[in-house]
Amino acid sequence: MSEQKGDLALIGLAVMGQNLILNMNDHGFTVVAFNRTVSKVEEFLSNEAKGTKVIGAKSMEDMVAHLKKPRRVMLLVKAGQAVDDFINKLVPLLEKGDIIIDGGNSEYTDTNRRCKELHAKGLLYVGSGVSGGEDGARYGPSLMPGGSEAAWPHIKNIFQSIAAKSDNEPCCDWVGPEGAGHFVKMVHNGIEYGDMQLICESYHVMKDVLGMNQEEMAQVFDDWNKSELDSFLIEITRDILKFKDANGKYLLEQIRDTAGQKGTGKWTAIASLEYGVPVTLIGEAVFSRCLSALQSERVHASTQLKGPDAPKFSGDRKAFIDNIKQALYASKIVSYAQGFMLMRETAKELGWKLNFGGVALMWRGGCIIRSRFLGNIKHAFDKHPDLSNLLLDDFFKTEIQRCQAAWRNVVSTAVLHGIPTPAFSTALAFYDGYRSARLPANLLQAQRDYFGAHTYELLDKPGTFIHTNWTGHGGNVSSTTYSA
Repeated sequence: MSEQKGDLALIGLAVMGQNLILNMNDHGFTVVAFNRTVSKVEEFLSNEAKGTKVIGAKSMEDMVAHLKKPRRVMLLVKAGQAVDDFINKLVPLLEKGDIIIDGGNSEYTDTNRRCKELHAKGLLYVGSGVSGGEDGARYGPSLMPGGSEAAWPHIKNIFQSIAAKSDNEPCCDWVGPEGAGHFVKMVHNGIEYGDMQLICESYHVMKDVLGMNQEEMAQVFDDWNKSELDSFLIEITRDILKFKDANGKYLLEQIRDTAGQKGTGKWTAIASLEYGVPVTLIGEAVFSRCLSALQSERVHASTQLKGPDAPKFSGDRKAFIDNIKQALYASKIVSYAQGFMLMRETAKELGWKLNFGGVALMWRGGCIIRSRFLGNIKHAFDKHPDLSNLLLDDFFKTEIQRCQAAWRNVVSTAVLHGIPTPAFSTALAFYDGYRSARLPANLLQAQRDYFGAHTYELLDKPGTFIHTNWTGHGGNVSSTTYSA
């Protein structure tokens, strides 16, 4: 009897790796498990994987020997050098047409490079976003594969079988070439940063303007989760607000208010600057985490810097809670609009063909930002695949106009009470900027031309760059034209 062969090997037995292996096993696939610390393989087989078809490998050579051809090897290791180190060890063990899949949170530029390098060696490379945390990995994640398209027929059945399902459709499809999969996952994480910050600001306003207790706020989030705000993050916020420790005290108020980050939100903000796309809400969400990290400075500053003498809230509390809901919804629409703007511009710059409706479907289930209105985003792009901005879709245009009075009320009330709402505020500023036919950049261009001879265009002569001798004693030689 011939030895059993694996459908796919997975390197990296941390929580995500273990859970993905068990998910694949549940769906009838035989997985070969390997870890740099080989003792973890034995531990996994003796515990979590006991009674499964999982094959344990004692070395990378042993792992490769246990695989069907073409060999499929998935890495779930720390992004950066560790991925390159494993690739370098794998390459001599593989043959032309074999497939390496990076399921970690790698930077998309690294995936671009690795695709090209491995293509030259005859190997297929896939960079796949995996979202949903440990629970998603175990029972159905959102998967965003991109890279060497010739690999897709060989991994499609595995990926779509283990992915979350939304309306019976797998939350996984081919994204595009090179690092497109990891880029889409990066934008997903950036939107996640924005969503989390918006929810935190809603909580802050309810707590410090309305003086609500945690039980009251938990009820509000429970109500919101039955509305257009239905989403995973709203659901877990409700659960967090209700959670009590062993002593019967609310745990949330005991947690230090300094946020960590792993870098994907920062990468999204950097990419937005690189491609000139105003992804302001995600940028503010990243900066808000940076500000939270200055906790000792903030505690000292709170004793030195005075805010407004805000009157106690005297309006209709129920109506204002509904205003917060609408402000959160409108700001969330802006956040997704900005994320899709960034994906569109990057795809244009790098020559990628991305299916934006397909991306929205991939995010419908399994992932951290899964929410009801992703179906509306998919519908918007199905109707108009070349839609330049989600805000111009009939559904979102109507929704944001319905919410804007409440949104403005929340931002202005927060300002008057000295409560920071950077994500609400920047989303509103973007909306007002985007709908402005005329912005003060004419003055900015005049200033640049005055001090640096950077030139400007006239409204009736676009494309013709002019320099003016503003002082009468400057020269007439212009500098380079500006990049809009």
